[in-house]
Amino acid sequence: MSPAQDSSGPGLPAPVELGDLLEPFARRGVDLGLERIRAALAEAGDPQRRFAAVQVAGTNGKGSICTMLHAILRAAGLHCGTYRSPHLVSWCERIRIDEAWIAPDTLRADLARWQAVGRRHALTPFELLTAAAFDRFAREALDLVVLEVGLGGRLDATTAHPERLVLGFGAIGLDHCEQLGDSLAAIATEKAGVLSPGSLAFSAAQEPEVAEVLEREAQRREARLEWVEALPPTSDGGPMLGLAGDWQRRNGAVAAAMASALAGQGWPIGAEAIDRGLASARWPGRLERRHWRGRPLLLDGAHNPPAAAALRRELDQLARQEPSVGGGRRWLLGIQRHKQAPDLVDALLACGDRAAIVPIPDHASWSLADLLASRPQLAGRLEAVADPAAGLAWLAAPGPLPVVAGSLHLLGAVIPLLAAADSAPFEQ
Repeated sequence: MSPAQDSSGPGLPAPVELGDLLEPFARRGVDLGLERIRAALAEAGDPQRRFAAVQVAGTNGKGSICTMLHAILRAAGLHCGTYRSPHLVSWCERIRIDEAWIAPDTLRADLARWQAVGRRHALTPFELLTAAAFDRFAREALDLVVLEVGLGGRLDATTAHPERLVLGFGAIGLDHCEQLGDSLAAIATEKAGVLSPGSLAFSAAQEPEVAEVLEREAQRREARLEWVEALPPTSDGGPMLGLAGDWQRRNGAVAAAMASALAGQGWPIGAEAIDRGLASARWPGRLERRHWRGRPLLLDGAHNPPAAAALRRELDQLARQEPSVGGGRRWLLGIQRHKQAPDLVDALLACGDRAAIVPIPDHASWSLADLLASRPQLAGRLEAVADPAAGLAWLAAPGPLPVVAGSLHLLGAVIPLLAAADSAPFEQ
């Protein structure tokens, strides 16, 4: 698949208001731990024990692995679900059952049913949502559920599921250092906490420091860890992928290995289903082409330095295929305040590129002044815009394919604007 291939992706569900059922995440902050959710689930009859699950951890790529694995399971005819985070435009994106997002009324009813239990056990918003999702999956009598770790792994609410015998790891890098530690080894140790005795885990190549930790923790926790090679390109006989980007060859290899391991445990998943699932997988906001008022642009969350470096490599490859146009690439960047914005900008911007810095609605964000204080050499190449709509207008100048990046929350604010805009073809 060529870089940034056009993809319709799954239609995103409409936003659902949950302010009366979920307290704002920012009010509670991150409060990792398993005691609260385990106690709440036990009081509710342990719904998580009524469905089988696999789990995916990592810093980058875990959502893509989950997406591809879900598509494989569906291609095999399994009645399956996926629980993921964060969402782009609607809370309903976090719970998928077969081909459908959870319905807004169902999600609200599920959360309402869990309010009293949640208060008794002081569940965090993420724990409450996870408990309600486990309950929904049990009520749907699913064959298998794919669980994406929210943060870390060892103390993440999804790890409350007692039997996750097949596991996957996306690329592990520096992110959420304030909760997980300020070194690759510390972060990898937290993410390796999903390993348990008898479990089988798969990972593509990792940084040496990360690989050492995963090997050590697998041995200590009596788990098996297998390393997989990235899927070969289609030109060399590799499978087609529905998700664009060379890095998806690594993620696809992990998803395929997890599916093969499930087949080895007796699940009816054949090689044809794996190939069809990899080809049919769609996931918005990951190297995705869209249009605004007929003008093409590219969306990618790229919210930490490793993801930014991967996006830059894809754009360098894309540049060799773009028609010759004057000027550098334009970027619309919104970066949360706790992220490593200077390093992100360093990784993303090539010589001659310019960026508009936009505040992310409802999130503390890096400002133009803050960025220039750290990177004064970028004066004249960075400017501020008031909001995402103004940023989209700023991207409309002639030049290479413009990009919106820096945060999935920014994409969540931009996508509704794109959907509302005129999408008639634009001719340069």
